[in-house]
Amino acid sequence: MSNIDTKKYIEFVRETTSPASSDFAALVTRLTELEITHDADVSRLMTAAFGVSAEAGELAEIIKKIFLQGKPYNEENIIHMKKEAGDILWYMSQLCIALDTTFEELMEINYQKLSARYPEGTFSVYKSENRVEGDL
Repeated sequence: MSNIDTKKYIEFVRETTSPASSDFAALVTRLTELEITHDADVSRLMTAAFGVSAEAGELAEIIKKIFLQGKPYNEENIIHMKKEAGDILWYMSQLCIALDTTFEELMEINYQKLSARYPEGTFSVYKSENRVEGDL
């Protein structure tokens, strides 16, 4: 294992960070550009992104403790997981509002994407790992 010069690494991070990620004025300019020029619903997109990731982390924490730390898989913890899933759904609704879409449209898009990836209708490790160009 090589020794990493932490000061050089911090400088590398500083140099490879976008202006909007490192400068408040640049961030405000970018968000304003997105809101005005591209009609992006910046506030709802931000709410959805932060909220979904935070709530998914809370759900993962419960599952981690059940799988790895002996937390019981019982009605109380099942209800807790359902509550966190509901919170994720709330933030996903914010995303639907921001993108002017519906859950049905998202499901259809996902169905089309996965049907193209797995045309036989069954999961394949190979196709999961070796995607064609444009398969996001």
